[in-house]
Amino acid sequence: MPRRPRVLLSEYPLHIVQRGINREPCFFAEEDYHCYLHWLEEAAQSCGCAIHAYVLMTNHVHLLLTPSESGTPARLMQSLGRRYVQYVNRF
Repeated sequence: MPRRPRVLLSEYPLHIVQRGINREPCFFAEEDYHCYLHWLEEAAQSCGCAIHAYVLMTNHVHLLLTPSESGTPARLMQSLGRRYVQYVNRF
């Protein structure tokens, strides 16, 4: 049975979970956490999302955010993911 479409409302808090492939680690050093948080802040500002809380685990991330527009969470995660993957794949 197909999944129902997501209901994305602006100004409504969302819980987003981002996992590594096969639940493998995403963060390998202390610097990785700092880079991710810096890019999260930049992406949130450019996409108009308010970050209320976050948890960075070794193999996944939890975010609680409120978007200003309905399509901005996807843009935020795409921008953040693209940037972080390029950073990790350099090593």
